[in-house]
Amino acid sequence: MIQSTNLPKVSIVTPSFNQARFLEATLRSVLEQDYPNLEYIVVDGGSTDGSAALIEKYADRLAYWVSEPDHGQTEAINKGFARATGEILAWLNSDDTYEPGAVAAAVQFLQAHPEVGLVYADVNFIDAEGGVIGKFNAQQTSLKRLQRGGVYIPQQAAFWRADLWRQVGPLDPSFYFAMDYDLWVRLARVKEIRYVPGKVWANFRLHGDAKTIAADERCWPEMLRVHRRDGGNRLAWIYVRYAVRRLLAPLINRRRRGLFSKL
Repeated sequence: MIQSTNLPKVSIVTPSFNQARFLEATLRSVLEQDYPNLEYIVVDGGSTDGSAALIEKYADRLAYWVSEPDHGQTEAINKGFARATGEILAWLNSDDTYEPGAVAAAVQFLQAHPEVGLVYADVNFIDAEGGVIGKFNAQQTSLKRLQRGGVYIPQQAAFWRADLWRQVGPLDPSFYFAMDYDLWVRLARVKEIRYVPGKVWANFRLHGDAKTIAADERCWPEMLRVHRRDGGNRLAWIYVRYAVRRLLAPLINRRRRGLFSKL
């Protein structure tokens, strides 16, 4: 473990609801990071599947946790960050995991590059059992590319500065799917974002109940809402990407389902 006591505090929030099947792997992937100045907050939406008992098992290692009804993932994340006291922030959903050393690597990069406000790296797709089944198409993006629909930022491997969150946050609770895209756009307006290629920091779990599988059709309409809010027009490239995505969506989602159903 890194021994320095002068490292910035990193606050990580995990929102959860009825994900006991995967939750412990998520908790352990955070708590077993080799980073000494870590604040971990878990916000459960009143799960009925034993999640609360599982979280309580790790309560002495958590900065804060709660299990109570809420209005969904976005509200849970905002609730967690409202309690966060770190200089660097991230959230990890309750079916995803960090790779060992991810937090330390993100902090090291941000310390070495003060001009960067958000940093991200690569992410593996994993199945319900944790086996690697693919890789997220992460690459360098920018405000201009984001506005055209080129996201390329895996939320699971994204870390950003808390002072920027205080400028542009919290997440918009009207979004069900694209709240991270909305945040990336707002952050990119303020400070540079940077991709670290060739480094896997997290794992994005694909399973039958995952939002990426169950509600993908809601993502692009929400992204278009961000585009229009920021003054975009219907002749922009993002609309072309949306039209292509609508045509390919059945094939893409069938392929995603096949990735884990065959294993």
